[in-house]
Amino acid sequence: MPALLSSFPDQEKGSRTVKIRRILATAVAAAVTTPVVFLSAAPAFADTKPTPASTQKPAADEDGPDEDFAEYEKLIAAVEKAEAKIKALDAERDGVEKKIAADDIGQAVKTERAEAQKALDAATAAKTAADETLAKAEAALKKLLETPADGQTPPTEQQKADAEKAVADAKKAVEAADAAKGAAKVRNDAAVKAATDAMVELFRQLGRIDEKLKTAKEELAAAEKALEEFEGTDPECKEDRSVLVDLTGPKKITAGTSAVFSLSIKNNSQRTLDSVNALAFATNLPDDWEDVLEGEKPEQFITVEWTGAGNPHWSPITEEFDSIEVGSLAQGKKADVKLRLTLDPKIPVGKGVAFSTGAYENNDGSCGISEQYSNAYFDIVSGKTDKPQPKPTPSKTTATPTPAPTSGGNGNTSQQGGSSNTPVKGSLAATGANDTLPLGLAAAAAVALGAGALVVARRRKADGTA
Repeated sequence: MPALLSSFPDQEKGSRTVKIRRILATAVAAAVTTPVVFLSAAPAFADTKPTPASTQKPAADEDGPDEDFAEYEKLIAAVEKAEAKIKALDAERDGVEKKIAADDIGQAVKTERAEAQKALDAATAAKTAADETLAKAEAALKKLLETPADGQTPPTEQQKADAEKAVADAKKAVEAADAAKGAAKVRNDAAVKAATDAMVELFRQLGRIDEKLKTAKEELAAAEKALEEFEGTDPECKEDRSVLVDLTGPKKITAGTSAVFSLSIKNNSQRTLDSVNALAFATNLPDDWEDVLEGEKPEQFITVEWTGAGNPHWSPITEEFDSIEVGSLAQGKKADVKLRLTLDPKIPVGKGVAFSTGAYENNDGSCGISEQYSNAYFDIVSGKTDKPQPKPTPSKTTATPTPAPTSGGNGNTSQQGGSSNTPVKGSLAATGANDTLPLGLAAAAAVALGAGALVVARRRKADGTA
């Protein structure tokens, strides 16, 4: 199963593995369950006049989208590499601990230790038996040499010689037993030392692993710190419902044509939000997600453009993570923009979906990514007829000015949006709460949330506040 699925927050696999950055990075890297044109965040919330996505260049002190995301992936890879290293070392340490518990010092060492101990025990028993034999022989000789009592026959010379020989033989046996026991003890001492050395080596291995673990954990901490600094994900930057979006549009779109959707972005917080971004993309949905899970992915056939009161031209939202710059939005106010979806004539007929969510950052450093999103499903119908279909005319990517905030129009809502009385609805973010979402849309939700995290991170990075 693709890694993206295991990164969803509802899998409850640890606080860090469900962080937004993981969802985004995995989705972009795999592009398996989210077959979309990734429409995400721009390098920064622009404070000056933006240029169109196709021609916009990064500032001198700011990375471009590709370089920025490449650095982002590099930092994530460093974290994952350190995690993998720690996991491998933990497994190695566990294996050594099991060897210590099982006295696993090597079969040859264990065998020699057992046989050496057995030989020492036998030599010790033989020495004990030889000592007892000698003691008995000496006692018999002593008794034989005692003065005989009245009436007893004194021992013969042969009896004396035999007794003396028995003592001499017993002494030789004791000496041999002493030598054998000494040799057995030397062997046993060597076997015990070898076993002890083997066990000590296991403990030394633990020590070396612990040193490596210490270094790996320091590397992980440094990698996580670098990633967090890049993301700017401090405690104030959170997922909340300060920004709500509502996306509506036609229920049917013909392949090879364009359709316009309405997107409303509302400040649902208790204050003015200084910089608000909307994130949007669209995709066709495959008939069978099992094919996607097996490694195939649907092709991307939908391009998305946007326009609003402060952006009169249709500006493309590209896979370089460009976002809809809403700007400042007063408490309770809304901004309205239009999205134009252009379907390639070769797009497969079936289902499609447009998707949007939001993000914000304030001048005081507070920031957030919306935990709410809105989606609009539509049917993709065939555009084939007997007559040739005209091709959609791509929009010009001319620079669009960012006007100053005004109190007119929608009542001090934003630079970009127009007024709206449409209630902002949408769905709860893809955090496991919406069980009815198709697999692909849930993945899409994850990508959009990740996009929100990245746009905030980029802004903070560009401002030097990370």
